[in-house]
Amino acid sequence: MPRYGYKEGQGLGKSEQGMSKIIHERDLPKDTPREVQTNANVLRNPTKVVLLRNMVGPGEVDGDLEGETLEECGKYGKVIKCLIFEMPDTTEDESVRVFVEFDRIDSAIKAIIDLNGRYFGRRVVRACFYNFDKFRQLDLGADVENPP
Repeated sequence: MPRYGYKEGQGLGKSEQGMSKIIHERDLPKDTPREVQTNANVLRNPTKVVLLRNMVGPGEVDGDLEGETLEECGKYGKVIKCLIFEMPDTTEDESVRVFVEFDRIDSAIKAIIDLNGRYFGRRVVRACFYNFDKFRQLDLGADVENPP
């Protein structure tokens, strides 16, 4: 890599904004719990509504979260609505739910494939479909049928 301009301890990219160290799964401690969820399981029962969990923790919702989510999800298709719901009395990774309604199911599928497992801040986003009827009735605290 030195012949490409890389120097030990620097990040990759023009502005050195990228990773400065690549971590492989084999380097992680053996006792680190890992949830394995295949796209086949996540993509069961598709709807036009995507639920994003573990983007932020309790009390961390700010004025930018909705706009950032709309901008990112707009890459997959037309977004009809974005709702942020804070769940009371639950675990930290389940406490904030971000719902994104797309105009087409194929846009929601693209979003799930790209966003599930992606890092947002220092958290791993968990994306899945959410029941369209429950979303329309604003039943936002319902159990998730296909949790990742």
